[in-house]
Amino acid sequence: MKIAVIQGPNLNMLGIREQHIYGPMNLEQIHEQLKNAAAQNGVELEFFQSNLEGEIVDRVQECLGTVDGILINPAAYSHTSIAIKDALSAVELPTVEVHISNIYKREEFRQKSVTASATTGVISGFGPFGYHMGLIALMQIISEIKAVSEAQEQEITE
Repeated sequence: MKIAVIQGPNLNMLGIREQHIYGPMNLEQIHEQLKNAAAQNGVELEFFQSNLEGEIVDRVQECLGTVDGILINPAAYSHTSIAIKDALSAVELPTVEVHISNIYKREEFRQKSVTASATTGVISGFGPFGYHMGLIALMQIISEIKAVSEAQEQEITE
């Protein structure tokens, strides 16, 4: 099982920016914890971070046929990016959107995620642990999809 972890703008500044909102962990520490959890479950992770919307769109599109699911924190683009939403819709992969802060307790403009409608689910407000929750959710969803697909293939051959 392979999952792409896609990080949006300013997440490279975690641990430095607004620690009262995002906490003290930096992105590398979050990724290291995710790697450890993934390794324990036989899951391969690919990490990508960009501050540029088009690069995130390109990376989402590159996921088609190369990964089983996407764990994404579009960050500020979740509130504005039709392009990322459309890319997620186009690849039709199981996708979990993660937000470190509780977007529903933030400014009004942050309380709506445009990209969420193209995802399987959204995890918000659990700090860096939200990434682990998203990983667990994706592993379960992908396993269920594979089990259904295998059962259907078996029915066809019988």
